[in-house]
Amino acid sequence: MKNPLQFIQEVKQEAFKVTWPTSKETLQGTLMVVAMAIVASIFFLLLDQVLKFLLEILLKVSI
Repeated sequence: MKNPLQFIQEVKQEAFKVTWPTSKETLQGTLMVVAMAIVASIFFLLLDQVLKFLLEILLKVSI
């Protein structure tokens, strides 16, 4: 195991190498996630309605 002080220095050096996203990139990523969540929710809503319709038809035919 390394010296704890040396470990902390190495962590600090690595932290300075990190390139953090700009506020524009963060906003763009956030908007993309929100848009994809909306698209996915609409898709599953439509799929649910179609399956519900088909199930109702199937149940009416079998009675």
